[in-house]
Amino acid sequence: MIIARQKNIKDIAAMVEDCEKVLLVGCAGCVTVCLSGGEKETEILASALRIMRKLAGKPLATSTYTATRQCDPEFLTPLDGLVGEADAIISLACGVGVQYLAEKYPDKWVVPAQDTLFAGGATEHGRWDEKCGLCGDCILHRTGGICPVIRCPKSILNGPCGGSQHGRCEIDKDVACAWQLIYDRMKALGRLQDLTAVQPLKDWSKARDGGPRKALREDLMAR
Repeated sequence: MIIARQKNIKDIAAMVEDCEKVLLVGCAGCVTVCLSGGEKETEILASALRIMRKLAGKPLATSTYTATRQCDPEFLTPLDGLVGEADAIISLACGVGVQYLAEKYPDKWVVPAQDTLFAGGATEHGRWDEKCGLCGDCILHRTGGICPVIRCPKSILNGPCGGSQHGRCEIDKDVACAWQLIYDRMKALGRLQDLTAVQPLKDWSKARDGGPRKALREDLMAR
């Protein structure tokens, strides 16, 4: 899932300082799971902004709505009846949701309440780690399900760099060496011989460096 972190409330308030009424839009997708932009966080942010503005002598009216997903137009239709009176929309989704709102309502000032961080998952309550580099050419079947592209700080694809010690990365001792993890995993699976095989070149043309990407499912598009 996409991991995001809410911006400092002062920064959010500054983006709508000239507004008298704002619509805050949460998302029930990834940002709800990572506890930064769901219905609860949307209501809390709305209350906090109202309090700040009241103390500043410049009251702010707010309304709220939490979409099932902001990255899917079919779930944004209910907003049509809410945006009219708002001077601005504050999106609590990831950067994808912010752009969907900006495209749907071109005459509205849409601002982000989140910093979109990475694709990852929870490792303990209140902690999320990056797990996928979104490279477009997955090689996890060759590395025991552990991604060297994103979990190795150097994105090395053919084994440890030589700088790791005792299974820890030389760049950050709090980070496990991805290739140590891969070796241990493959050994436990009895597949160490797979690591000695010559691997095909990775297709980096599918990665982000080639510009914005698209994913097409023609079987779905034809319906």
